[in-house]
Amino acid sequence: MTEATGSGATRRTNEAAAPYTVPQPPAVVDAAIWPSIATVPSSLKARVAGRVAEAIFKAAVRRLPIEVRYPDGTVLGKPATPGHAYPVMTMNRPGAFAARLGDGGLIGLGESFMAGDWDADNLTAVMEVFAARVGTLVPEPLQKLRALYLPRQPRKERNTEQNTRSNISRHYDLSNELFTSFLDETMTYSSALFPESGGALENVTWKGFAAAQQAKIDRLLDKAGVTTGSRVLEIGTGWGELALRAAQRGATVYSVTLSSEQQELARQRVAEAGYADAVTIELKDYRAVEGEYDAVVSVEMIEAVGFEYWATYFQTIERVLAPGGKVAIQAITIAHDRLMATRTSYTWVHKYIFPGGVIPSVRAIEDITEKQTGLRVRERLAMGEHYAETLRLWEERFMARSEEVRALGFDEIFQRMWLFYLCYSRAGFETGYLDVQQIVLDRRSVDEGR
Repeated sequence: MTEATGSGATRRTNEAAAPYTVPQPPAVVDAAIWPSIATVPSSLKARVAGRVAEAIFKAAVRRLPIEVRYPDGTVLGKPATPGHAYPVMTMNRPGAFAARLGDGGLIGLGESFMAGDWDADNLTAVMEVFAARVGTLVPEPLQKLRALYLPRQPRKERNTEQNTRSNISRHYDLSNELFTSFLDETMTYSSALFPESGGALENVTWKGFAAAQQAKIDRLLDKAGVTTGSRVLEIGTGWGELALRAAQRGATVYSVTLSSEQQELARQRVAEAGYADAVTIELKDYRAVEGEYDAVVSVEMIEAVGFEYWATYFQTIERVLAPGGKVAIQAITIAHDRLMATRTSYTWVHKYIFPGGVIPSVRAIEDITEKQTGLRVRERLAMGEHYAETLRLWEERFMARSEEVRALGFDEIFQRMWLFYLCYSRAGFETGYLDVQQIVLDRRSVDEGR
């Protein structure tokens, strides 16, 4: 059974300017911290590829609902019509933009924003235009050459047991204070599930955010059958909210994480709530988990597992699942054809945000569990529109606390990077390029076979 909470269609291409000011990069960028931002690529490859990339970019934007404004007064894109303005992308340094784009493809698009080569009054709206057409921006003959030209994921970022701790640490161990600056009081870093639906979702505010995060968790716990006496395994602790809510139901929880920062704060929150005897949080790879559990829950952790380890992930869950037990996971998903086209790519998100990450498709999850485990998908809830609004609230909160973030040691380049990440992600959910699913599984019966 599949439910959906909305269409995932683009809804905000007409948005006004974002309600904050984007920090500008310093005149001199620290090359020790930001080597790819401090220096514009200048090799022969970058110069030649930059000219090609510039031509492709200009040809693409001429047919898109966007205005690209150049310093000499040139404006590319579809002209605005009365009462209908298009998102505006302002080129500050067109030559640097082209060189970065030519040298790194979409990595260069993000790096050029970080460097201040271009700006946008509404970054999400600009990114939506590209996200909605990501498969057709580059001419098809050139798409076939992408594997020969674009960088591939480094071996050191493959999610082996030796590498995974480092991959996780690079994101989740940045600073608990950083995440506190934009997360709600539940410290939940995944999509909320709001009571609103459809167009009403666009008006959700911070006031109901924590309750919507708890509603998401409660639905997962309900679907996993968590109640008094349940033995619960949580793969990916976050900052402890799910473990807390399971313990409040009378369950005992064993939660594993590879983030020392998250473990420290999650343990503190559990202890302060009085559930230290019911919740155990350990630094451990999911593959090393032993024991037997009535329920296995995992929220937006499969994206960090890696394409070649998804079978291991589900086989581990099957191995520890007690007879009659249930599994409830929340997973960001992508269309299967996009997964197959990009699963070995090395992107801006890999380089700066989630090393080693790969977003699965629903088909991949169903195929792997069907063919390589005794588990079966029983139910799905698609809720991508809820993630778009979750990201909007994070984005607004993060930018409103820009000075606080700067005082924590995160400079203007970092803030532009994080803004690009939030808007890039939000655009994916707004356009339906990305979705997020709550997926319920259990073991197949003897009659269903294997």
